[in-house]
Amino acid sequence: MPISAAQRAALFTATALLLTAGCSDDGGDPAGAPSATPSAGGSGGQAALDRLAAQKLEWSPCLPPSAAEGGGPAPSPLPGGTKWECAFMAAPLDYAKPDGETVDIALIRGRARDQAGRIGSLVFNFGGPGGSGITGLPGFASDFESLRSRYDLVSFDPRGVGRSEPVECATDKELDAYYALDFMPDDAAEEKSLSEAQRKYTDGCERNAGPRLPHVGTENAARDMDLMRRVLGDDKLHYFGISYGTELGGVYAHLFPKNVGRAVFDAVVDPSAGVKAGAIGQAKGFQLALDNFAKDCVDRGDECALPGDSVAGIEDFVVQLLAELDKKPIAGIGDRKLTQTQATNGIAQALYSKEFWPYLEQGLDEADGGNGALLLALSDSMNGRDQNGGYSNIQSANIAINCVDFKERFTLGQAKEQLPEFRKASAVFGDFMGWALANCASWPVPGAWEHPDVSAAGSAPILVVGNTGDPATPYAGARAMVNALGKDVGVELTYHGQGHGAYTSGNGCVKAATDAYLLEGKVPASGTVCR
Repeated sequence: MPISAAQRAALFTATALLLTAGCSDDGGDPAGAPSATPSAGGSGGQAALDRLAAQKLEWSPCLPPSAAEGGGPAPSPLPGGTKWECAFMAAPLDYAKPDGETVDIALIRGRARDQAGRIGSLVFNFGGPGGSGITGLPGFASDFESLRSRYDLVSFDPRGVGRSEPVECATDKELDAYYALDFMPDDAAEEKSLSEAQRKYTDGCERNAGPRLPHVGTENAARDMDLMRRVLGDDKLHYFGISYGTELGGVYAHLFPKNVGRAVFDAVVDPSAGVKAGAIGQAKGFQLALDNFAKDCVDRGDECALPGDSVAGIEDFVVQLLAELDKKPIAGIGDRKLTQTQATNGIAQALYSKEFWPYLEQGLDEADGGNGALLLALSDSMNGRDQNGGYSNIQSANIAINCVDFKERFTLGQAKEQLPEFRKASAVFGDFMGWALANCASWPVPGAWEHPDVSAAGSAPILVVGNTGDPATPYAGARAMVNALGKDVGVELTYHGQGHGAYTSGNGCVKAATDAYLLEGKVPASGTVCR
């Protein structure tokens, strides 16, 4: 069963930056004034940034998404007939040399309904890293329509993503072969095959991206957002960050605390976690989501198609199914088989939203009967593959950005040594997450940090929304983000729900609190709980 573009967009939902009206009106840089840019290269460099900030964007009707963005038709008009507009913004390739080569950053905008009462632009990042804002914002447009009453809704493809000079590591046929590999090797031969494939993939990234590869990291994306703020004519950056977008927003707040306007982080990345700790946290998060899925199945009794009359029974069935797929893949789509790795990937995809649970139940049941088409379609969705065999660059960009950001490197052998700890975190996802530690083993560019610095003294308040049932960004990340942002900056809101993110869940309490902050500047009490 195919997954719609709107459903796929839910994969990238994460966090949002909320800041109070009272605090956002003073202490920052006016729209045309220089921003704090430590690596601007002196007065000459600042002059170059000022020239870029004065550029006039040439907005025009949006074209259909590019192949790197996932393809599909041009975005449909907004309610009332407002058409989406797209443009490119020139930004320095290297902010240490702002008068040097530039990169084109693709933007999309939906104009505010009330131009007279317009607050400014509300900039979105939908996560990944590697998610396209050019496709993500129209996909979520109905969820954010209330915010368009007073904001121009704006998003972008970060550098290296989608339409913004994308990192592409392999051809579509090569990616089909790559994702068909066993990413959870059982012997030395499979380990050798995986290591060689990862090296070939990395070589492709380096060959195709060339000198752009060192510059696709999160800090540069944050600097792009401050340039974007100035180009859009806003005194402050009003921001809604989801998943990885919370990390990006936190880095922005650290670099430019006085320029933060009203901001929301939703589905919050733990900024204190390194590569291993973050991966273990995700293994636990997906295991919790699987527990909740299995409990729902048990509670429905005979309506549930899966074997087992307990949570443990259903999960034992899943573990056994994956073990059988490791020995013998089954029919998938066309001549492609469903492997253990792709089935695990598909299960993870379906746990991003409670709305996907029926697909997961159906897919597991069909796979048990020898039909792997639905689980393979779910895995394809996670990997950015369309029904015609074309791939977006979401996974290539994801690896490129993560490997440029994080210093920690694991060889395949070192990743193997961590497996007992990962298996303790999750019987289903432990090996899958543990072996993935080696994704950056042969990356040609050194990483920037052990973990991002998001301390933001002097920033306006940021609303940090955590979901207790979030598989991809576990709930503990919200408290860690609040603590890391610093005193009087992070404002914590807890949602007791399922799936990745909170604002698009349909919960009225979360939406009301978020909208009141973004539209009226009313900061909720820290510790507010929504059920």
